Amino acid sequence: MLELYWGCLIFGVLFVLVSVVLGDLIGSWFDGALEFLSLDAPDFIHPMTIVGGLTVFGGAGVLLTQYAPLAVWQTAVVSLTAAVLSSTVVFWAYVRSMKQAENSLAYTMSELEGKIGEVNIPIPAGGFGEVKVQLGTSTVYEIASGFDGTEHATGSKVIVVEVRDGVLLVADFAQSMQLE
Repeated sequence: MLELYWGCLIFGVLFVLVSVVLGDLIGSWFDGALEFLSLDAPDFIHPMTIVGGLTVFGGAGVLLTQYAPLAVWQTAVVSLTAAVLSSTVVFWAYVRSMKQAENSLAYTMSELEGKIGEVNIPIPAGGFGEVKVQLGTSTVYEIASGFDGTEHATGSKVIVVEVRDGVLLVADFAQSMQLE
C-alpha cells in the first residue's frame, strides 16, 4: 500500500511541476488542438481538485504509514478523508471563485456600443465630457459627446450609440426608450 501512496504523491508533484513550468508553453504548442478533450462536467471535477486530492491522499498515506500505529484500512480511510476535505477546501476557496472572476479587464471601444452609462463630467452642446459605463465587473470612464450635438447633465443616463475616433457618441437614455 505504501507504493500506491508514494505513486499518488509523486504523480501529483510531477503534475504540478509540469503544469506550472510547462503549462503555457505546451498550451501554445497545441493552440487549442486538444480542445475536444475538454468535457462539460460539474465544476468540482477540475484538475486542481482531483490532482490535489490525489496528492494529499498519497502524502497523508505515506505519513500515516510511517508514523501512525494504524491498520492498513484505517490509514486508507483517514488518507481518503484528508483528500476529500482538502479537495473541497481547494474547490470552494479557489476554483469556484476563479471561475466566477473576470477573465480580462481588456475591452474594445466597439464593445461599448449599446451600453448604458452615466454622465460623469457634463457634456456641453457640441462639446465633450465623460461617461461612466459598467463593463462586466469593471467600470470604465471614456470621453463622450452628444450624438446629435446635444448637451447632457452630470448624472443623466445615456446610451452609447456609436464610437467614432475614440469618442463615445451618446444619446439620452430616457428619450431613446420613448422612441421604441
